[in-house]
Amino acid sequence: MFAHLPLADGASVNDALTQIGFRRSQNIAYRPACETCEACVSARIPVTDYPFSRSERRVLDRNRDLSRHLVEAEATMEQFDLLRRYLLARHAEGGMADMTWPDYVAMVEDTTARTHLIEYRAPSDDRGPGDLIACVLVDVLTDGLSLVYSFYEPSLAKRSLGSFIILDHVLQAQMAGLPYVYLGYWVQGSSKMDYKARFNPVEVLRPGGWVLMAQRDRR
Repeated sequence: MFAHLPLADGASVNDALTQIGFRRSQNIAYRPACETCEACVSARIPVTDYPFSRSERRVLDRNRDLSRHLVEAEATMEQFDLLRRYLLARHAEGGMADMTWPDYVAMVEDTTARTHLIEYRAPSDDRGPGDLIACVLVDVLTDGLSLVYSFYEPSLAKRSLGSFIILDHVLQAQMAGLPYVYLGYWVQGSSKMDYKARFNPVEVLRPGGWVLMAQRDRR
């Protein structure tokens, strides 16, 4: 199922569609609509009073040396180089593995939604900006932050950068007074998506509306 985001009110349409389970790709919002399968469900974290577990606090502490930079949704070759390393290491067989520079520019810049990039940089030895080690494209909604796509340095596995990006956006949403962080689609049993179910609490979208998943141990 697809819907185009009109130029005049793309931001408000993106808000409404995200809240009912659509995801954005450039100026197209989409939602799986398979006749015999309902495995893909939207997931979001309610961030008010989010109880960070001990392991989540360790992830935040491990990355406390990184600097966070909010930048305009403008593609750079530095970001693209990081994306290529990430895709080749983590998703070499995926549909995005052959993404070109024009494809990346379109992904970042071709939109009427309220969006920006967050860059995470390592400490610099020469007062420069520091190496870019993680990046995420984020839509700003009336009720939260929607993580459109994130990528990071694959050689730094010990930092748990994928989880860190989500946890840091929980903090950002809390500071902005926004109630949710939208994570995109979750498929139960998918090894590439199981990480989304580790956040607690997390809500998923069912036919009757958003419901809280069963609580899990917090360690």
